[in-house]
Amino acid sequence: MFSTTANMLTLVRIVLIPVLVLAFYMGTPQWRLAAAIIFIVGCITDYLDGYVARTFSQVSRLGQFLDPMADKLLVATTLFLMAGFDRISRYSFIPAIIILSREILVSGLREHLSDFRITVTVSRLAKWKTAIQMLAICFLLVGDTAEIVTPARYLGEVMLWCSAILTIITGFSYIKLSIRHF
Repeated sequence: MFSTTANMLTLVRIVLIPVLVLAFYMGTPQWRLAAAIIFIVGCITDYLDGYVARTFSQVSRLGQFLDPMADKLLVATTLFLMAGFDRISRYSFIPAIIILSREILVSGLREHLSDFRITVTVSRLAKWKTAIQMLAICFLLVGDTAEIVTPARYLGEVMLWCSAILTIITGFSYIKLSIRHF
């Protein structure tokens, strides 16, 4: 089942999520830094599993299902934690909600399209959206390790808004693609 390196990397990302939650709950600056590092490791495994799958012909149906789910779980968990612990400004709730709503919508559309045996490939813009979104969260987590608000936190919030804009654009492209199958 998880016999490929690519799938093992995806599994590692999923296993990191409860560790990230634990680190977040510990609350000390050292644990906040650990949470940031855990998230960054998760982001690296996201890049690596795709690279390994394509380079070494390890693309599998399990991987095609689990990889985007692992990304969504990692991002959603971290955004919920940051919102719940007041680690992002109230204004940043808006892009966080946009990002999470789009992820739920796209998951539903992918499932609907699978009934028609249609697979949706991830666009280049969607990959940029994911990269900016994950980088934004990294900056927000790292910026939160200091006792005062740092430039990293501000940069993270700006990048979260940029990611939300790209989220809307890519979300509409998924809707446009799937609308003819309703």
